[in-house]
Amino acid sequence: MANDTDETGTGSPLCIVMGLVYVVAGVLHFLVPRAFARIVPPSLPRPVGLVYLSGLAEVVLGAGVMVRRTRPLSAWGIVALLVAVFPANVHMATSGMVPESVPDRARGLARSGLWVRLPLQGVLVLWAWRYTRSGRPTPE
Repeated sequence: MANDTDETGTGSPLCIVMGLVYVVAGVLHFLVPRAFARIVPPSLPRPVGLVYLSGLAEVVLGAGVMVRRTRPLSAWGIVALLVAVFPANVHMATSGMVPESVPDRARGLARSGLWVRLPLQGVLVLWAWRYTRSGRPTPE
């Protein structure tokens, strides 16, 4: 068993990777908001506003999970965020929303990927959940 922090208090390599993934994903929400707004279920209001809100949450929580002191709370935030955006992933899969940048020859594979992504959301939840326990060692 390894501790979830290194001597600098920033965290294990996996924790840093997770944090960076969320920070980069959050920044992308601000760079290409319309691409993300496409997947917001139509029953929700102000898709672009929701994209900005979720992007901000990803940046803040991703940065927070890389800091030992804020890691547990940030990890719980990531778990909540993943649960909150799950309906958008379901909407993507059930609507067959393939990004416009995907070539025609790869559209079938991309549609299958939308369905594969759904159970992977559970893996992401478990990955974040492992950092919700303050001060406890986590296996690497």
